Amino acid sequence: MPSNKSVSDAPIVQFTNCRILRDHQLQREDLWVREGKILNPEKLFFDEKGSADVQLDCKDSIIAPGFIDVQINGGFGVDFSLATDDFKSGIDLVSRKILSHGVTSFCPTLVTSPPSVYHQVLPQISVRNGGAHGAGILGAHLEGPFISKEKKGAHPEHCLRTFEAGAFQDLLATYGSLDCVQIVTLAPEMRRSSEVIRELTKRGICVSLGHSVANLSQAEEAVQHGATFITHLFNAMLPFHHRDPGIVGLLTSDKIPAGRRVFYGMISDGIHTNPAALRIAHRAHPKGLVLVTDAIAGMGLAPGRHTLGQQVVEIDGLNTYIAGTKTLSGSVATMDTCVRHFQEATGCSVETALEAASLHPAQLLGIEHKKGTLNYDSDADFLMLNDSLYVQATYIAGEEVWRQDVSGM
Repeated sequence: MPSNKSVSDAPIVQFTNCRILRDHQLQREDLWVREGKILNPEKLFFDEKGSADVQLDCKDSIIAPGFIDVQINGGFGVDFSLATDDFKSGIDLVSRKILSHGVTSFCPTLVTSPPSVYHQVLPQISVRNGGAHGAGILGAHLEGPFISKEKKGAHPEHCLRTFEAGAFQDLLATYGSLDCVQIVTLAPEMRRSSEVIRELTKRGICVSLGHSVANLSQAEEAVQHGATFITHLFNAMLPFHHRDPGIVGLLTSDKIPAGRRVFYGMISDGIHTNPAALRIAHRAHPKGLVLVTDAIAGMGLAPGRHTLGQQVVEIDGLNTYIAGTKTLSGSVATMDTCVRHFQEATGCSVETALEAASLHPAQLLGIEHKKGTLNYDSDADFLMLNDSLYVQATYIAGEEVWRQDVSGM
């Protein structure tokens, strides 16, 4: 049957012999792609009388939406919190390398830094689509410096700041610009944080609560003002206490505004969060769980000394510490590793594990109409995986951008 070229001359690719993650289930059907979008085959057959120009046999692979990492500090020797003259080549390197981890979009993350670093780095980050050059950039995630001294974790204390009178102007002066900013992590117990949360939310910027000693009512108030995310749950916050569960209590709070969902990031690397804690969070609020790597410059490198912003860190296996201490500082786990560990630790379904790294981060950022699903007309950013959830190939806008080399296996 000839293709009907009246709608588009672009080739139609049909991926066959696969199981597609759609509507929270793996469904045995074909995936149709044209011009970087996922096609509705019924419209193609009946409205256009069209057919595929190319058929690809997926050999019974799983096809899932591309992973979205909303908290990644760097990797492969590149630190997003270091102001360098070749910052752009660094971000390009990371965006290219994480394709093999199944990441098709990400938010480069800056830890607490002096204003001069934000002023130099942020103008060099631009939102862009992914492709053969690497994963797409959704905007920066600024983690600090408006965080708690008591829960600073790996953030340098001398760079921490509080909100002064004219709090939002203070934040603007610190960052220099919010043009490419997608997420800001702050401590909600800080004075004047409510007005800052409202102003950021008004501008479409996601506010995340983290590195904080907030109690539950302070956290709930922040959500009522617009906060929607929790930065690496359990890490750098007060531990759960039955009389005041703190930020962790948001997972089961009855004070969340109607129609609103609170999401929470989890570093599922087997180091930052005990598997039992991962299970507790997942069972309490499965639809809010967002897998993040929190990866640092040492991801993909040999053990030894590396940087995280202003600090020196030591990597020992999967453990990363501020040099000379036992303070955990980010992760060196890859996103596909986090997905596999999450599935193994919680015993959740394959579908649930994959959605925690794709659908949920897309919902958090309000881009689920384009990313994080394989719905018709969404971006054709997807992965082929085997049953053990190892990535075999990565596609962005329907084009193969990475494939596992099996020749040496």
